[in-house]
Amino acid sequence: MFGRTQRPAPDAIEVIIGPRATFSGNLRCDASVRIDGSVESGHIETPANVILTETARVQCDITAKAVSIRGKYKGTIRADRAELLEGSQIFGALYVNSFFMDEGVLLRAELNIQGGALEPEEQPVPARPDVKASIPVLRPAPTRETSQSGRAA
Repeated sequence: MFGRTQRPAPDAIEVIIGPRATFSGNLRCDASVRIDGSVESGHIETPANVILTETARVQCDITAKAVSIRGKYKGTIRADRAELLEGSQIFGALYVNSFFMDEGVLLRAELNIQGGALEPEEQPVPARPDVKASIPVLRPAPTRETSQSGRAA
């Protein structure tokens, strides 16, 4: 009775969280989402786009086709494309296939550019907490100008 007979266009914005609104929880929809206000927790999921304007203050996970950020964001983004626009501040993790970043962006996040879906056997192996990483120090090979004793000739 309340179902849709057809899906909206992917770029049609049907959900707007206004500049004086605060939302907390899980939001799923078929169309694009624009956030001008605050999202305090939860998850936003859409096969379309999510737009965070300059007044947005968002702390939740987002799964979408494309995410465009001009405001402040903290969480995990899973999208085909992320656009970080001038003035945005991003904290957390981004898992994307393509990525754009303007000048004047504060990015303190893990960035994973996948370039397509990974097969299960290609998934990255997580680091083991009991093993400390080390970088070997390589010394340059001796040149003709260096004698056997290590002094310049």
